[in-house]
Amino acid sequence: MHVTRRYPFEHFINRELSLLAFNRRVLAQAADARVPLLERLRFLCIVSSNLDEFFEIRVAGLKEQIKLGSHAADNDGLPPQELFRRVGHEAHALIAEQYSLLNEAILPALATEGIVFIRRSLWDEAQSAWIRAYFFREVMPLLTPIGLDPAHPFPRVLNKSLNFAVELEGTDAFGRSSGAAIVQAPRALPRVIRLPKDLSGVEHGFVFLSSILHQHVGELFSGMNVLGCYQFRVTRNSDLFVDDEEVKNLRTALQGELPQRHFGDAVRLEVADNCSEVMTAFLLQQFGLQGEDLYRVEGIVNLVRLISVPDGVDRPDLKYPPFHPGVPKVMTKRYDMFANIRKHDILLHHPFQSFTPVIQFLQQAADDPQVVAIKMTVYRTGTGSVLMEHLLRAARSGKEVTVVVELMARFDEEANLDIAARLEEVGAHVVYGVFGYKTHAKMLMVLRREDGGYRRYVHLGTGNYHPGTTRFYTDFGLLTAREEISDDVNEVFKQITGLGKHKPLNHLLQAPFSLHASMLALIRGEAEAARAGRRAQIIAKMNSLLEPEIIEALYDASQAGVEVDLVVRGVCALRPGVAGLSEHIRVRSVIGRFLEHSRIFYFHADGEQKLYLSSADWMERNFFRRIEVCFPILDAKLKRRVIQEGLRPYLADNSQAWNMDSEGAFAIPRSRRSRTCAQELLLAELATRG
Repeated sequence: MHVTRRYPFEHFINRELSLLAFNRRVLAQAADARVPLLERLRFLCIVSSNLDEFFEIRVAGLKEQIKLGSHAADNDGLPPQELFRRVGHEAHALIAEQYSLLNEAILPALATEGIVFIRRSLWDEAQSAWIRAYFFREVMPLLTPIGLDPAHPFPRVLNKSLNFAVELEGTDAFGRSSGAAIVQAPRALPRVIRLPKDLSGVEHGFVFLSSILHQHVGELFSGMNVLGCYQFRVTRNSDLFVDDEEVKNLRTALQGELPQRHFGDAVRLEVADNCSEVMTAFLLQQFGLQGEDLYRVEGIVNLVRLISVPDGVDRPDLKYPPFHPGVPKVMTKRYDMFANIRKHDILLHHPFQSFTPVIQFLQQAADDPQVVAIKMTVYRTGTGSVLMEHLLRAARSGKEVTVVVELMARFDEEANLDIAARLEEVGAHVVYGVFGYKTHAKMLMVLRREDGGYRRYVHLGTGNYHPGTTRFYTDFGLLTAREEISDDVNEVFKQITGLGKHKPLNHLLQAPFSLHASMLALIRGEAEAARAGRRAQIIAKMNSLLEPEIIEALYDASQAGVEVDLVVRGVCALRPGVAGLSEHIRVRSVIGRFLEHSRIFYFHADGEQKLYLSSADWMERNFFRRIEVCFPILDAKLKRRVIQEGLRPYLADNSQAWNMDSEGAFAIPRSRRSRTCAQELLLAELATRG
């Protein structure tokens, strides 16, 4: 959708640079001494995981634009070549800071707590013997060294896999002397290996698989001299391309495309800092990369592998305190989910409150003989999901089960293909949404026979039906039997699974039809109230804010005098606090123990206080290329709860909230007030420690 921008380029912040700034805020958690030590290590790994996806998708897209000779700029006006230069500069600096933090702060601090990653140069005789035996028993049988010569060209290296480039001297049994070989680390082996306690001399001693391979790589090249052995890792373009015009069957097309993801165009090369200049140049040439695509690191080339350590080390004192998610009082008095929901709407605030009621809702629906049909959307649900087991059981028992599976959920495509196949095997109706639009809405609807007719029960959420992520993502879910809501949900399911014109809905706002226009109207309504001298206020919480018309409407509202508070976890293209433009707009980002994921939109609306929850961020893709729903909270008591739990604590937070300035820079303000942490307050209020 093309929109004529009314404000100049300089009033918009670039998406990629904003995303790197977000990762700096995550890295700051790893540097914060107040954060438990093993959690600091986890945050460090999360940054690496985020950056992997950043290169696989965002940088890959930039390189494609440059290759095609495109000079088209985004809303901020930066042409692709200049943006690529700036992104490279920021990414190199961020990764250098990350490794410095690992080597100079986190690893030494872990060592003082008896959690040691033993360097190869420090192995004693007993450790070396154990590691050598491990190599021959567990590693050697899985290795296939590839000597580089005319009969053995450079191998196809998998995306993000650990590899070793080996420099050799001498000739082999066939008289070959290419001087180089590639060894790919087996994907089946852990990258971090625990040593027996009596050998390590500490409570938790580890060695890296890379160190074991490095030490024994000579065993793979009998009679030859190893001159050097260097870790490397290549990141590839992982965006899937399915041609709208050519594809006849999305599932078949996706199954054909997925295997190629591992071998897309290279976009980044990581090498260990000891890699020779000759080998570095050789690797860059093999992958078609330039010097600016090289990331030379001081340590293992894939920090994501360390993320298994916090869970594998039994040191509760070095982790966040455990807690038990709470359950609404109504749920503790009556097990019958349908009776509970009939009585009144139920609001769940995860992870402070349990996701179990949603699981129980689907479980009871699967087992209840009065339930005749279940409809659900699946975007990300995880492998082995208990929710899927309930759906399968419902279908086997003869209920009408319809599941909208989003096959294009990035990096969950294979899991969703498997879910679709399992559901079809038991007779469920599986549809893949509307081609060209991702089905991102989170909806679950149950049709039950009651009182001589049918009643619909609905769950709507801001987050995925994924029991795993509900433990560390903040999200809201609503269980309701209100006809005006359930009728809307039923209509959306009809649109997705069948054919027909869009019909106006009672209360739900829906992308790609009414959501964008409705949000603009609500923002403009506040601006009109301010111009008329009435109270006007907007509070919005989301993951990302990028859509230019929404940003321009917020600028207009600020100039009209509307007080605007935005809590944006990640990317934000709006510039707050600019005189004459946005001085009434404040932007903050909260980064803490839990990943802030809920989307909440509040408008004063002349005292009516309109409040919506949604699966959609304020981004072009959510408004125009996805099927999303945005649902109102109609119950006055629950509306107050969302404001008091989902908005007010985050505006008062002076511990984990970063304030954004007009240049896009973030800082945690120093405050003389007592420390306020939104997530800790909500844990204390809604959950129980233990």
